[in-house]
Amino acid sequence: MQKLVFTIAMIIVAFSVSAQTSTDLKADKVIAEKFFKEAKKASVQVNMITVAKFFLGKPYVGRTLEIGDKESLVVNLRELDCMTLVETCLALSRALNSNEPNFDEFTKELTKIRYRNGIINGYTSRLHYSTDWMYDNEKMEIFQDITDKIGGKPFHPNVGFMSQNPYKYKHLKDDPKAVQQMADYEKAINSRTTYYYIPKNEIYKHKSKIKSGDIIGFTTSMKGLDISHLAIAYWDDDVLTFIHASSNEMKVIINPISIADYCKSIKTNTGIVVLRP
Repeated sequence: MQKLVFTIAMIIVAFSVSAQTSTDLKADKVIAEKFFKEAKKASVQVNMITVAKFFLGKPYVGRTLEIGDKESLVVNLRELDCMTLVETCLALSRALNSNEPNFDEFTKELTKIRYRNGIINGYTSRLHYSTDWMYDNEKMEIFQDITDKIGGKPFHPNVGFMSQNPYKYKHLKDDPKAVQQMADYEKAINSRTTYYYIPKNEIYKHKSKIKSGDIIGFTTSMKGLDISHLAIAYWDDDVLTFIHASSNEMKVIINPISIADYCKSIKTNTGIVVLRP
């Protein structure tokens, strides 16, 4: 049954990707094929750093997925935000280890990672909230949430921002049905088993258990939200920092300060979650 569902998803992808311009898709395909030609197969964990470094210097651009009137798979390897960088690194890392590393394999992996159960079925099928994204991808065995195993403490997300502020979202503001669907998903997220996080004042104590290539989610106290930023952990000599698409530097960078210091510098940050590919 799972194989049938994924096959249907891939048929949908074939039509959905065509929503982008042929020029952009051609440029993205060139970038992906360049990566596959230059990269060597390793564990997905190691691949994550290889891919992240491949994108260093690429411009930060937000809301690149919000194109067109109909939800479709957006591939953009030229411009990235924090979420699309992590998703792209995961998809390329997994595609690199496949039997035939190529652009089509990459788009299959990206769809699987970005959409609930790997199926594109309208705007609300995209995994907008990071805790929902975590839940679905762990279920699909894309990664494992190891936060509780390395000293994490319980936290309960209370998401609701999107359904409460539909005017901020192009695909929600004039669609009451989609707003209700989003509210239902938010309710499901909030009712799930406890999530775990490492409080920001305890990150230093547990940092030795975090590896380069782990995905870091930065938890937030902002009302209606769960995780405000995503990045890829990176040991730069003896400093545990991260690679991310920075809205301050407006490009993909190796962060100049440690994860612990970064969290302390942001008032609304409460800590981190750690996901292992």
